[in-house]
Amino acid sequence: MSASTEPPALPAGLSVFERGWLSANNILLRGPEGSALIDSGYASHSEQTLALVGQALGAQPLDQLFNTHLHSDHCGGNAALQAAYPQLHTAIPPGEAELVRQWDEDRLSYQATGQACPRFRFDAVLQPGQTLRLGGADWQVHAAPGHDPHSVIFFEPATRTLISADALWQNGFGVVFPELEGVHAFDEVGATLDLIETLAPRTVIPGHGAVFHDATTALAVARRRLDGFQRDPAKHQQYATKVLLKFKLLEWQQIGLPELAQWMQRTPYMVGAARRHGQAPSGDWLEQLVGQLVASGAARLEGEQLLNL
Repeated sequence: MSASTEPPALPAGLSVFERGWLSANNILLRGPEGSALIDSGYASHSEQTLALVGQALGAQPLDQLFNTHLHSDHCGGNAALQAAYPQLHTAIPPGEAELVRQWDEDRLSYQATGQACPRFRFDAVLQPGQTLRLGGADWQVHAAPGHDPHSVIFFEPATRTLISADALWQNGFGVVFPELEGVHAFDEVGATLDLIETLAPRTVIPGHGAVFHDATTALAVARRRLDGFQRDPAKHQQYATKVLLKFKLLEWQQIGLPELAQWMQRTPYMVGAARRHGQAPSGDWLEQLVGQLVASGAARLEGEQLLNL
């Protein structure tokens, strides 16, 4: 009898809401200890997040909310969920708890990226090394720095299921944001990939994209991408700049070029990227960036309007 080629099933009580690229995927876990959601999506998708959670839970409340990290696409729905479920217990990764308490948007990523994130509260801090009982199973919390220095991932060893956030996608990993601030973090990306290889997951639930079951291939792809960025950091800077612009275009859907230039000029990450090229965040540099998005099929230009594709 030949071995089954069916991919492993998700753990009982776990549902994945695959959201695309503006909102991170949401993972809902239900078990005897109650319900929990990991990551809440982007602010402009809050109504969709509430609808997805409400449809899944029905009359049952959402008891716990966890964030893998505090980028806007992973925690932008926190405030809406907290308003809808007043008793919701929220836990965030360590490292930026005081910034959230004070709501310091200058030192959180929202001001620098020009992204939206309504203010939310938190009740506890996730600690790498702890184990959480979620969906009737024990989930390990692991530190996963690189993409974000404070990010965590969740691993359930019985089924070898990994919630990898932006530390590992099927085709790579998320922008290494510390590098945009002049902080070397490519080695941390590599260390996190090594950790994931050690965990040897059978099923990976990424922050963006579909659930996949071939972590070995995904890790190889990620390491090739990391090697390319380490050899030529300018490639990462260029990639990151296009990702940030595409992200905002997903939110806007379309924007006039003059308005886009104004956004670029008041967004610190974009200003910094332009300066590294010896230019201002408008004019020829903006024209080149828009041209690259259009050439890649990520956008369309109609006169003075840039449209998302």
